[in-house]
Parts: sequence; C-alpha cells; structure tokens
Amino acid sequence: MSHANQELFIAVRSNVCRGVPSNVRISRWARAAAGSRGRNAELAVRVVGTTESRRLNLLWRGYDYPTNVLSFPAPSGPRGARTSRSLGDIVICAPIVVREARQQDKDIDHHWAHLVVHGVLHLLRYDHSRALDAERMERRERRVLAEFGIPDPYRAPLSVSGSQ
Repeated sequence: MSHANQELFIAVRSNVCRGVPSNVRISRWARAAAGSRGRNAELAVRVVGTTESRRLNLLWRGYDYPTNVLSFPAPSGPRGARTSRSLGDIVICAPIVVREARQQDKDIDHHWAHLVVHGVLHLLRYDHSRALDAERMERRERRVLAEFGIPDPYRAPLSVSGSQ
C-alpha cells in the first residue's frame, strides 16, 4: 500500500473525544479512499455528537434525526471540474458509530474506517441511490478496507452457535 506520495491534506476536528481514532488513522483511511483523485487536494473531517449530527441532517437533508456520516462535496464548476483543491467536508457522528458497531457486532475501529471511506467516496461523487451505483461504491469500499485487513462491512457477521 503506497499512499505516501499522495498529498491529500486532511484536517480532523473533534469536539467528541472518547473512542475517536487518531487523526493519523483517519487520514490513512481517507487517503486510501481518495486514491489518485486525492492528489494535491484537501478535505476536512469533523467528528460530532448526536445533537450536531441531527441539526446538520435536518438542515441539509431534511431528516430530523442524527446520522452516522454526512458528506459535503466541494462545488463543481463547468464539466464537473472542482472549483478549488478541496474535495469537501465529512461529518461523522461518534455516538452513532459506536452504537451501530455494537448493534451490528462489528469492530468499532473497522466501522470508523468504513464510514471514513464511505464519506470520502461520496465526496468523489460515488452514490448508492441506485442498485448499480451502490454495487460500484460497495466494491470500492471493500477494496479500500481490505488494504487495512478490514473485512467486508456488508457481510453479516457469523453468529457463534449456542449464543443468544
């Protein structure tokens, strides 16, 4: 995995500190997701609580509940060209990440990685509103996460026989 030559500048800001992966780890996941499209670009990752996530989700998407990740791609100019070096901003809700990981019986760090990758792919205009687009996006997510030894996030965890 050689992402060292890619100059993707990432600013991570967190007002929720417990259990949040380090800036270095978040940056590695984001760089891997951005790939060559992240060269000489920048993005911001903000980690928030449920109140801010809910407010942003309502303001920008019209949904009155907190969500795990929101992506705000930088504006595009003519023919889809970016008007700046910015890929955009990602907002991740820490309590939702922890809750979902527990509910889905996933490693919390793996879920963090997945949501960072997922958010970055949205900044790169990947979408999952149509089945074909979702398959393309999920394939890319699996590939990026596999670079870090993280299992397929869409595969149901194996249950241990006899456990309830």
